[in-house]
Amino acid sequence: MDEFFRVSQCNSAKEMWEVLEVTHEGTNDVKRSRKHSLIQEYELFGMQLEESIVDVQKRFTHIVNQLTGLGKVFDKEELNIKVLKCLDRSWKPKVTAISESRDLSKMSTVALFGKLIEHELELKRLKEQETIEKRAKGTALKTTMEHDTSEEEKNSEHDETLSLLTRKFSRFLKRKNRDRTQQRKRYSKSNDSNSSSYTCFGCGKPGHIKVDCPNNQNKEKSASRKSERGKGKRDYIS
Repeated sequence: MDEFFRVSQCNSAKEMWEVLEVTHEGTNDVKRSRKHSLIQEYELFGMQLEESIVDVQKRFTHIVNQLTGLGKVFDKEELNIKVLKCLDRSWKPKVTAISESRDLSKMSTVALFGKLIEHELELKRLKEQETIEKRAKGTALKTTMEHDTSEEEKNSEHDETLSLLTRKFSRFLKRKNRDRTQQRKRYSKSNDSNSSSYTCFGCGKPGHIKVDCPNNQNKEKSASRKSERGKGKRDYIS
């Protein structure tokens, strides 16, 4: 309906054609301005950051098709060299290999992009494989670290248990010695109290019994001395 309304007021086919031509292609001045703008865009064309080869092909083909429609003529070698030069530094080895092994004047741009897409897929495969290997190494390292950590924790728990048992045993010995000391004190006090309640039948003094009486010991000593003296006299007389 838009196209119909544009030509509905025209009186001839030639007039209709001119209206459609200006609408879709523009005037000669518009065409010349568009051509200069596209040529500048073509000359400054380059691969964007993290852009895939498929996206590069879409943008490049769109610019070339518009320039071709405006009368710009390209040969195969020119287009292929432009494509290889627009790639970033990471593509340098592949660009060198293609430039040395292929005749760029005979290779089509479609075939060139096909080689680049194939190489990009291979790079992605290698990158995914490296990522998987790194994850596997990271998992193995993590498992090893966890194992070492568990061993350290077990050793630490063993040391803590041994230290706890040692402290408990030390406290037990201290308590045992303290109980023995208290028992000795109680026994000593008991003996003292029992001995203080005794009364000697010999001298009548408290604190000891007759067997342990000092008077008896003194009497025994004097008797022993007298006996020794009497024996000495008998030996002298004889």
